[in-house]
Amino acid sequence: MVRRRVGHTGPMARQAPSPRRPRRPVRSVLRALLRPGPAPAGPERAPHPWARALGMTAVVLVGAWLGLLIVGNVRTPVGPMDTTMTLRPSLTGGTKINVSPLGALRLDSHVAPLRLDVDVDRLDPARSQALVDNPERFSGLQDQVAADVLDGTTGLALRSCVAVVTGATALGLAVYRRPRRALAAGGLALALLAASATSAAATWNPKSVLEPKFDGLLTSAPSVVGNARSIVTEFDVYQKELARLVTNVTKLYDATSTLPAYAPDPDTLRVLHVSDIHLNPAAWHIIRSMVEQYRIDVIIDSGDTMDHGSAAENGFLDAIPGLGAPYVWVRGNHDSRTTQEYLSRMKNVHVLDDGRAVTVAGIRIAGSGDPQFTPDRTVVAQGDPAERMTGIRLASALRDQERAGTPVDIAVAHNPAAAAETDGTVPLVLAGHIHQRKNEVMEHGTRLKIEGSTGGGGLRAVQNEKPEKVRASVLYLDRGNRRLQAWDEVTLGGLGLTTAEVSRHVVEPPAPAPAPPATSSSPSP
Repeated sequence: MVRRRVGHTGPMARQAPSPRRPRRPVRSVLRALLRPGPAPAGPERAPHPWARALGMTAVVLVGAWLGLLIVGNVRTPVGPMDTTMTLRPSLTGGTKINVSPLGALRLDSHVAPLRLDVDVDRLDPARSQALVDNPERFSGLQDQVAADVLDGTTGLALRSCVAVVTGATALGLAVYRRPRRALAAGGLALALLAASATSAAATWNPKSVLEPKFDGLLTSAPSVVGNARSIVTEFDVYQKELARLVTNVTKLYDATSTLPAYAPDPDTLRVLHVSDIHLNPAAWHIIRSMVEQYRIDVIIDSGDTMDHGSAAENGFLDAIPGLGAPYVWVRGNHDSRTTQEYLSRMKNVHVLDDGRAVTVAGIRIAGSGDPQFTPDRTVVAQGDPAERMTGIRLASALRDQERAGTPVDIAVAHNPAAAAETDGTVPLVLAGHIHQRKNEVMEHGTRLKIEGSTGGGGLRAVQNEKPEKVRASVLYLDRGNRRLQAWDEVTLGGLGLTTAEVSRHVVEPPAPAPAPPATSSSPSP
């Protein structure tokens, strides 16, 4: 008997699998796009030569950029400064010198797809002091700076070569997985860097330093330091000013680090009074240190935070929200309406004007801005009469607050002439303007406290022969009645000095009223 196997023909019969289309991994597609050679057999097609060229170009550019980003910078001294030099991809080239936090200078020094960034990190105290102690060294400072820049750029060129070749080679090896293709990418990156250097050398413009473009706070630099051409033609005068500038700025930063700590009474409200910062960026460091060390509840700025009140200076104010305490501000005669509008949009900043009052940290504060803006030379200054009229209006607003049942604890005006008009309407009034610290109880019982310059006179102080001290005060108020109990006067030595002093002053209680004389009764008859 012959047995035959009959396959199952029912619905459960196994069907032969249909052929599937082979899957192409992403890596194989990328390799096919970028590798050379004849077209592979089968369904895959070779990429167009232009596609392979674009792929190689992308690998070279991205790899070179990553290399520069990671290791393409050098730290090098330039005169008394420590700097960091970096090459960055750019469509226009040129040189950018960053002087944080003041701003930047841009020079049209060359045309190439690479820009030279120079970050001024700090002034070296030892090298700066050596220049001060030996003024004769300034005669060779220009040559020294030129030599330092040459050494720095030479080191930067060598490091950049290594960075772009390494970056392009590493990325080529990761993409192609072929050493020859990776080395080709590194070679092309080196050729690109050499072509950029050749373009920069061919278009080098040494006169670009005479026509810099200023960004940030340095937009006012030409009016402060003079025209660059005059500096070149009168270098003897300029080097003396440079010596004083280097000395004073270095000592100022030394002074801020010596600020002493103090543990205030936790049962009091603590107010930090600052004034007349005048664009000194070091003031923010001082204020922030005092807020932390004294546990400040509120900062009151009695004006002249700016110097020219221009919109270009507004970026200087961006540090205020990060000071760590609410900020109450009135306009000074160097602060414009533009400045005021910019501050009014900031979080945790209270702008007072026209007698406006706010309650901050439990303290009722009212103030008025200065009626004059003196940097505007097209307007004739109105002098003290305008200040007194502002003070009269402020006093009227204080009386209105009293009648409304919301008496003001502290009034603020920039000019002491305006502040004096509030006598008898408020326990304490704060002012600034004169860059001198004064304290007096006026005829009708209001205490007038005038603060010195928290900015040490501002950036203009570097031009003064005698340094101006940096001043601020911490006011201690009773938490119950919000009356001044004591205050600490904090004084830093200012530009050129490294001393710091804190003096405590206690408010003397009012003398008790004399008791009425006792009347003796005559004996009855």
